[in-house]
Amino acid sequence: MTGMSARNGPTRRRFLIGLGVGVIGATSLGAVLLDGDSPAVSTTLGAEWLFGRYTQGAADPDFDDTGMAPVTLPHCVTDLSWQGWQPADWERLWVYRQHFDAPADLRRGRAFLTFDGVLSTATVYLNGRKVGGGGGGYLPLTCELTGALGVSDNVLAVRVDGRWNQDVPPDLPRFPKASAIDFYQPAGIYRPMTVRTTPKAYLSDVFTRPVDVLGPGRSITVRCTVDAAAQVAGQVRLTATLSQGGPELTAASVELAGLQRGTTTATLTLTGLAQVKLWDVDDPAMCDVRVTLDVGGQQTHEYAVRTGLRDASFTQGGFFLNGRRLKLFGLNRHQWYPFAGGAMPDRVQRRDAEILKRDLNCNMVRCSHYPQAGAFLDACDELGLLVWEEVPGWDYVGDQVWRDRVVDDVRTMVTRDRNHPSIIVWGTRVNETLGQVDLYDHTDELARQLDPSRPCSGAVSGERGYLSALYPMTNGSAVFAFNDYSKLPAPDAPAPLRPPRSGVPYLVSEAIGSLVGAPSYRRTDPVAAQQDQATLHAWVHERAASDDRYCGLLAWCGFDYPSGWFHSVNGVKYVGVVDFFRIPKLGAAFYRAQVDPAKRVVIEPAFYWDFGPGSPQTGPGPAAVIWSNCDRLKLYLDGRPAASVRPDHIGFPHLAYPPFIANLRVRADERPELRIDGYRDGELALRRLFSPDPTQDTLACAADDDILAADGQDTTRIEIRALDRYGAARPYVQGSLDLALDGPGVL
Repeated sequence: MTGMSARNGPTRRRFLIGLGVGVIGATSLGAVLLDGDSPAVSTTLGAEWLFGRYTQGAADPDFDDTGMAPVTLPHCVTDLSWQGWQPADWERLWVYRQHFDAPADLRRGRAFLTFDGVLSTATVYLNGRKVGGGGGGYLPLTCELTGALGVSDNVLAVRVDGRWNQDVPPDLPRFPKASAIDFYQPAGIYRPMTVRTTPKAYLSDVFTRPVDVLGPGRSITVRCTVDAAAQVAGQVRLTATLSQGGPELTAASVELAGLQRGTTTATLTLTGLAQVKLWDVDDPAMCDVRVTLDVGGQQTHEYAVRTGLRDASFTQGGFFLNGRRLKLFGLNRHQWYPFAGGAMPDRVQRRDAEILKRDLNCNMVRCSHYPQAGAFLDACDELGLLVWEEVPGWDYVGDQVWRDRVVDDVRTMVTRDRNHPSIIVWGTRVNETLGQVDLYDHTDELARQLDPSRPCSGAVSGERGYLSALYPMTNGSAVFAFNDYSKLPAPDAPAPLRPPRSGVPYLVSEAIGSLVGAPSYRRTDPVAAQQDQATLHAWVHERAASDDRYCGLLAWCGFDYPSGWFHSVNGVKYVGVVDFFRIPKLGAAFYRAQVDPAKRVVIEPAFYWDFGPGSPQTGPGPAAVIWSNCDRLKLYLDGRPAASVRPDHIGFPHLAYPPFIANLRVRADERPELRIDGYRDGELALRRLFSPDPTQDTLACAADDDILAADGQDTTRIEIRALDRYGAARPYVQGSLDLALDGPGVL
């Protein structure tokens, strides 16, 4: 549901991009005005856009746009359902337009527009003049507007090309367009857009690199880039300070003899960091580095970075965080959503990180197969969720134009995200590609130049990938990442993994998915298949936990996603342990139980207690699986003791919390109530009840958020589920559901 602030307003309105008391759309701007220069401010520009199909002249200032539709950003160019997406609906040319006035303060300094993501190619015009453009869709596009703004009725036009393009990663020039890659890419300005103003000389980038974090002389190297529109004579000073939730802890300064036109870099070193708390997955202590630029004794610009001090090391003997061994445990994540494609605001992006960390107990996520939203990465920093981030691409390397864009993607990705403490590896190689030695030597070396603190990698698959001579990579700063889809030796046999490659750090970057076990895990599939998903994931994590040479395992995958590739059903890949709507499946039960019971006690059956159509009439059977972090479970049927079971440490000796196996076969004429009591250290820790009687079921409605900003951009999820009288999910519910909404929102 999205709150809309101006759905029915006039379609051609001018807005004041102002400073201090001005607004952009519905967003206020605040700034400190500096004598003789412009202020530095930044705000989102999301409201009051006009949108439609691109026609000749649609980027011209005097184009008649009165018939165009008012929309807000983030935005998808076409209405979508939760399945049955058709690429032909978005593979066209589109245009977004906005009219605005620019006060003197905006025109006095420098002005920039930044689009965080536009699928798939964008060309930006201001008052009929092209000011920028780019392709790819997963990284920012910045356009400078300095000197091009008029006093009133400026017209910003963005031409969006949503068509398949073989020169823009990750598209492949083979197969029908609908199945060119493993995930759909609906077009639009689907991530936030910001406008910012700066002084004529400003800090354009700050990179904070921790050094010798575990040693007595830990420090942070702060590399600053100053961008000057003209040469600056006289004294210039850069000062960096560090704080951690309180007063300033340390500072450093450097003086420069003026600035040349263009960019100037300078490096400062922050020392005296003994009292700075380290960032960790269990305690993600963030710190703030602020760099100020002083010209002629006056502060003219400030650049703030949120980061964290931590040491992450991949070795042949496993992964270490801050000197202690940590088994990486996680999932891959796609960024797509029902109805909106990728066009979800920050709070929804952050929610995915919360699901992975808090609900599924992951300590790592792989951003497959492209850089993801900044808000998602910010949430990973704040939650303590480690990240693999990689360049856009999937199973293909194209021509020289395509390769050049991969190099540009590596440069932009690393520069954008290298201050995130959660990121521990750069995916500088396109997923599941081999060869390309010259290209990957280039991308690896570029990443190391921009950020020497993290290793590079690229996931490979299959026999050729496992035996590839590409590893170890140059200078040894490599992680061997393998997408391990080893086949089951028998239908009910444990899922295997290949042994780690010797001589390099080894990480399993994918496993299970639609290639091992059932091809999909839908809520309409048999309960046995849904239950097997949890067991398959548990098996591969068990294997990874059994050998210290595995740095860890990132299974496939976290969430269902839209795809026209093999094993998709109605345009959806049902391989997530969480569904497209972010509701956990039975397959998530394993992950939900892998948490210290001191944090929360979990009892998650990998079955439904149901005897209706589609469910087994004799119950889950003699080998029913229950996932829990208790040390004993007692089961009761209609209050009568049925079983007392302990975790299967024999079958899963290396899992912290293995499954419980119980005989829950009942007579066909029985419909008993199920009770599960979980014990820790002999004490009852949790009791769960499950009703067989659907006549007492309820519809439960819950929102992820209580309050929305009614600006047409904010969004939240409202979850409506059929539950039994005790709150357990009821499967296979049929019928119509009518929904109505009151208030300033759109359902």
